[in-house]
Amino acid sequence: MWLPTVWGATRLVLLLFVLKVLVFPGPDVTGDVSVIYRDWADVLRTGTFPLNDVTWQYPPAAAFAVLSPGLLPFLEYATAFFVLAWVTDAAVLALLWHAGRGTGRSPRGAWVWVAGVPLLGPTVYARYDVMVTAVAVAALLAAGRHPRVAGALAAVGALLKVWPALVLVGMRGREPWVAAAVSGAGLAALFAVSMPGAFAFLTFQRERGVEVESLGSLVFHVARHFGWEGGVLLNYGSMEFLGPHVDTVGTVSLGLSAVAFGWLLLWRVRASRSASHRFAAHTAADAAFVAVLMFTVTSRVISPQYLVWLVGLGAVCRCFRASRMRVPVALVLAATPLTALEFPLLFADVVASTPFGITLLSVRNGLLVAATLLAARALWRGTVRGGTPAPAGQPAPLTRAAPADTPTGAP
Repeated sequence: MWLPTVWGATRLVLLLFVLKVLVFPGPDVTGDVSVIYRDWADVLRTGTFPLNDVTWQYPPAAAFAVLSPGLLPFLEYATAFFVLAWVTDAAVLALLWHAGRGTGRSPRGAWVWVAGVPLLGPTVYARYDVMVTAVAVAALLAAGRHPRVAGALAAVGALLKVWPALVLVGMRGREPWVAAAVSGAGLAALFAVSMPGAFAFLTFQRERGVEVESLGSLVFHVARHFGWEGGVLLNYGSMEFLGPHVDTVGTVSLGLSAVAFGWLLLWRVRASRSASHRFAAHTAADAAFVAVLMFTVTSRVISPQYLVWLVGLGAVCRCFRASRMRVPVALVLAATPLTALEFPLLFADVVASTPFGITLLSVRNGLLVAATLLAARALWRGTVRGGTPAPAGQPAPLTRAAPADTPTGAP
């Protein structure tokens, strides 16, 4: 009873904020929907992607999210978008609640979603990331019983916003990978032949700087107090540092992302060859959470909506009592209200590199780094080093020779 009550109360407040019935302090976060998304929708309705708009930095299936308010033609574009975001939020809760039922499962996953989303403030409903997160959550929860469906959903998610491809990293067997490849290739080909500019986004980030909220940006936040000659400008739709040595920090960030990819590949190989080969029911969720954490902290950009991804994946992890991600998920939850503080509430301090802004950003990013390191360590120890036997009464771990998939709570 408490779960739907708390969800309903918190989401009503979020809706009132984005509909401007209540005023959320700080800059207005709804402009992306009411102006940018709506303009993109006008272009997409003509049968082409925004070819001349460098702020369009998304894979082709993002068109579905941008055009989705058309499903509610009786509402104004922005209002329809916010209502659909609310509906998607409810759908994620339903998936997590269902997944948390049964032996070896926990309702804590649903509570992570209920608590984490409102801590990010109205930005959650003012971006399409909640829709992408819903697809990723559904893919992970389908992985045990319906691996082909899981792979197809991962492919759709990747064509919405790239990162959901990472949910495949911990899925057992070839079926989800094959399904993802076939579905992704088919959908991508359909976009390529039907709408000009489907993959123009790949060339729109060549001159990106370092976004002011990223881990690498802390170098320049501090350097500004010691005479660094660069500055902050609106670039590619976000506030970024541009100037001396920005390219170097950007290259280091890309290098760290490559290292993260290498670690994940090594983990997958070692875990698959481990004597115990314990790809348990929760392994896919744990691995996806670790992967997205790694690529978030090493990215040149950490936008507030990235925390929606982490909250959603962390919630899936906590649906499984055997998951080792309890502490990392708690750290992500601790980072969510700090994210709402740094954007939009105190974004002026962050952009101006004030001592308070730097401290706030350092603590938030520090929590994400700590979560990443602890999560990676827990994943490695739980799989490569053999892990521990499943507690009594809990489903046995999946092995290569398992005759059937263990249910994962997918509806």
